[in-house]
Amino acid sequence: MAREQRRLAAIVSTDVVGYSRLMGRDESGTLAALKALRAEVVDPAIAAHGGRIVKTTGDGLLLEFASVVDALRCVLETQTAMAARASDMPADRRVALRVGVNIGDIIIDGDDIFGDGVNVAARLQEIAPEGGVCISGRVHDDIRDRLDAAFEDGGEQTLKNIARPVRVWRWAPGAVASPPAGAPAVDAPLALPDKPSIAVLPFQNMSGDPEQEYFADGMVEDITTALSRIRWLFVVARNSSFTYKGAAVDVKRVGRELGVRYVLEGSIRRAANRVRITGQLIDVATGAHLWADRFEGGTEDIFDLQDRVTSSIVGVLTPSLERAEIERARRKPTGSMDAYDCYLRAVASARLWTVAGLDESIALCMRAIELDPNFAAAYGQAARGYTLRKANGWLAAGDVPETDRLARLAWAVDRDDAVAIGAAGYGLAYVVGDVDTGAAYVERALSINPNYAPNWGFSGWINNWLGRHEVAIEHAARAMLLSPRDPSIEMMHINTAHAHFFLGRYDEASARAGAALSLRPDAHPALRIGAASAAMAGRHAEAAALMARLRSAYPTLRLSTLGDILASYSDPAKVAAYRDALRLAGLPE
Repeated sequence: MAREQRRLAAIVSTDVVGYSRLMGRDESGTLAALKALRAEVVDPAIAAHGGRIVKTTGDGLLLEFASVVDALRCVLETQTAMAARASDMPADRRVALRVGVNIGDIIIDGDDIFGDGVNVAARLQEIAPEGGVCISGRVHDDIRDRLDAAFEDGGEQTLKNIARPVRVWRWAPGAVASPPAGAPAVDAPLALPDKPSIAVLPFQNMSGDPEQEYFADGMVEDITTALSRIRWLFVVARNSSFTYKGAAVDVKRVGRELGVRYVLEGSIRRAANRVRITGQLIDVATGAHLWADRFEGGTEDIFDLQDRVTSSIVGVLTPSLERAEIERARRKPTGSMDAYDCYLRAVASARLWTVAGLDESIALCMRAIELDPNFAAAYGQAARGYTLRKANGWLAAGDVPETDRLARLAWAVDRDDAVAIGAAGYGLAYVVGDVDTGAAYVERALSINPNYAPNWGFSGWINNWLGRHEVAIEHAARAMLLSPRDPSIEMMHINTAHAHFFLGRYDEASARAGAALSLRPDAHPALRIGAASAAMAGRHAEAAALMARLRSAYPTLRLSTLGDILASYSDPAKVAAYRDALRLAGLPE
């Protein structure tokens, strides 16, 4: 029996994106374009880098290279050239390739090749971005530091009919190269979720009136919230996407930093009683515009405009979604534009984090409720205003019963509004002290809309107070995943630090407290839990230093004044343990 011929090779699998669609539109034109690309771009690159065309597969090619570096140079050169050519063509006639590259042992059969290495290359090609490249971890190891190209880590993936998971790395035209050795470290790109993911960037206010900024911001937030009700869609929270407000945005950088595949950007022009909304949906891997449209109408039709924008985006991203989920995303918060206007202003005022801003926010919510007594979000936002007052030490006489009243009205008016009842539940738990009812509200909110990051943060704190510390850690992590650039992310670290402390993991608690303090050095809860954790871990010098900072920032704090701070915790033994740890760290009676 003849011995099998084998050799190690770099294998490249290519495929034309949307080949059937292109042929259905224009057979002759598509064939001519493909022939021109082969003759002018693809074949010359293969020859220049020492590759061999093993076979053609209808709209694809199988290539073999002796060197994986040469294979990648050929592929990247080809894809970059094709992206440049495509930029001058109509979007519906552009020809793009998906490419997969693997290295492995192959079986030789005449001019053909077979084996697991070939199969993996074919499966990598199937999951490559349009106009981009997917490579295996083995290829990445071999070409690292040899090519000036930026590959994003796609993690371990299970490929169809491949027995073992494969580490995947992706590249797209225009990707920024990794820094050279010795350069300052930067945040690694976030891995993409296992479902369609989107960030809605701040819309540009084109009204020429700074006073209308709140309206543009509010519209973006409501589109974000509407999209986040779709269970199969991963939506980055408003707080993270708004960190790009006012900046010149590179959507590919946004995709890397937020861990999303798509970005929605646009503008709003509002004059008198007319609104014009423009939007465009971009695939961050390729920079391709997947959708663009303009909507305009009277302010009395503002929710209809918002519905149409949301429906179009969902239709592009997830065509297989059931119509019922699209209808859920269209749910209007109120029928009164005047009440909605007040609500948007209230949200904007609360984010000032000042006494005057919170007073104005609550007053605007009261006005919205007068205009529309069934506007659940206004009740929830008013309750949220009181929780922010307590967080800053500004709670006044009468605020506790008023928070209780507003929170329960939010539930009574609309227990299907996840934003409203999540804020209401946190107010009941934190301000009123009714932790069990608050937990029920927040759990209901999460069941309605599992993609709304603030409610996961609220749930983290509530579960800590109820003694469910592992759940608290899990829910805080989910909040950070949904909002990785949240300006208040230090509170999620603080939440996690408390959970680790009560589980006796003092080193982990200290680390999380340190992460929070690196973002907000004067954060009272972080200094407190950091000092307590260091003391329990036996690092008394560290505990004393943190306690000194705490007492310098808050000189009136004593063990005897901790009652209100610790009132939400349900287990007296844990409260006592926390007090003892702070006493050990040096907090006086």
